[in-house]
This record gives sequence, structure tokens and C-alpha cells, in this order.
Amino acid sequence: QARLVESGGGLVQPGGSLRLSCDASGISFSLSLSIISWYRQAPGKQREWVAKMATDGKTNYVESVKGRFTISRDSAKKMVYLQMDSLQFEDTAVYYCNVVHRFESRLSYWGQGTQVTVSP
Repeated sequence: QARLVESGGGLVQPGGSLRLSCDASGISFSLSLSIISWYRQAPGKQREWVAKMATDGKTNYVESVKGRFTISRDSAKKMVYLQMDSLQFEDTAVYYCNVVHRFESRLSYWGQGTQVTVSP
């Protein structure tokens, strides 16, 4: 029973862009009290952390996506986004959204994932 719902994945050419969305309307607390993250898992690989936004809006990214990916949130709409530009073959993976309450880490939620495939 996923509380988060990712969408926006699909097939994109190398160098192209996608914006992933994460609907967090199913959680009971505000995104302003949350640490939000995106992870991805490529075939045959472990799940990899990609991007994070703290409660103050500060962001951090894995080195391989810096300058290409941007995490953002809209607390009023309870939406989380990942803008993905200059996509590469290596970005192909299932992408997952994660929301964790800042002061109650047991309140941690995941979505079902959305597939991103980068191919000519």
C-alpha cells in the first residue's frame, strides 16, 4: 500500500529530458516537515540514492547527476519532482520517491517506482 505515487517515466533519447512526479497526497504530514529523496535502481544493481532535499530546501545530489538533475517540491500540492536533463544511457533505471518525517523517522514512505529508459 504505497503512500507515494511516482509518474512521468518513459522512453527518452540520449540528451533528452523528463520530469518525474511524486504524488504525496497519501501521507498525513506536510512536505515542509519532510526530508524528500529520489532513488533509482538499474537492472542488476543495488538501489542508488540520487537526490535529496532537506526541510530548509537545501539539496544534494549524487556526483553523477550534478548539474543535470533538479529535485523540487510543492508543499501546497504535496508534490515532489525530479527534473532530469541531458539524460544518458546510464540513467536508465526504475526511479523511486521517498519521504521521511523530519522528527519521526519511522514515518518513512516509498512509491512503486516509475521506469526511465534512455535509448536512441
